[in-house]
Amino acid sequence: MSAEKGPDLEALSDLCTPWCIHVVGTLRIANHIAAGTDDVEALAAAAGCDAYALHNVLGYLADKGVFEEPQPGRFALNDVSKGLLDPSRRPDLNGIGGRFALAWGTLPAYVRTGASGYAAFFGLPFWEDLAAHPELAESFDALMGPAGHGIPDPDIPVTGGWGPIRSVVDVGGGTGAMLAEILKAHPEIRGTLVDLPATAARSAETFRNAGVAGRVTAVGQSFFDPLPAGADLYLLKSVLSNWPDRETAAILRRCAEAARPSGRVMVLGGVTPDDAPRKLTIEMVLLGGKTNTLSEFREIARASGLEVTAAVRQPAGRYAVECRPV
Repeated sequence: MSAEKGPDLEALSDLCTPWCIHVVGTLRIANHIAAGTDDVEALAAAAGCDAYALHNVLGYLADKGVFEEPQPGRFALNDVSKGLLDPSRRPDLNGIGGRFALAWGTLPAYVRTGASGYAAFFGLPFWEDLAAHPELAESFDALMGPAGHGIPDPDIPVTGGWGPIRSVVDVGGGTGAMLAEILKAHPEIRGTLVDLPATAARSAETFRNAGVAGRVTAVGQSFFDPLPAGADLYLLKSVLSNWPDRETAAILRRCAEAARPSGRVMVLGGVTPDDAPRKLTIEMVLLGGKTNTLSEFREIARASGLEVTAAVRQPAGRYAVECRPV
């Protein structure tokens, strides 16, 4: 009996297929086909590209099962390519999507050094690149919001329940999607959003649409500066995984300062159980970010003025770590 066939190394190392999918996603080829344009010449005209080159790409993808080519030069959608009609799933090389895709070319630098190679490739570190290109920053904010990542789950496992919580500071909360959901779920709570000025300014629409604008304040600043003090809960969602240990410690120190004497800090993302397998993430490549085990995080937190008091799995699957100032 022959051994079961394992993973195909050639297929796993193929770069042509993902790039072709990114290109047709960017050109909205599936949308044009869904609208009734199926001839490659007409598709190229609609997408503003070269018909010969597009035919080669679509023919290649049809061989891979992504599109159908029922007649030479005519293409149709199948179950796979219909996924490209969904904006949340469609690859797009415009805006931040192009940065993310091209950043994978810096992976060798990350593996060799443990630090991001983004600046050497794009000319500026990631956050400075966004600051220098507002259209990229806006695209990034949109990707991090509900349109890209879906509606956040506000069911955060706070020790003792949400009853004692009357104020929440969402540190690095982007355009406020998570804070808006928390405020909707808990009408008695007031919130403060802290993020860079341009991002914080874009939160107004989020809070207005959620009907919570009267209970929230947006503060445009760096979270490496002193944070609004005296809140009951400081939330760090998808923040710490963007930073190496030194910056993680600096952020935690600011949270500890602001939370004293009786507040607490909740970390969602950037910490895993001690036995969790290591996994490569885009944050590591873009930013040299790090996800720590719980034991590693305890040491960083303690040195930053915080004590880990609870660590549980959220209903949605994210690992949540609660801390108190010491």
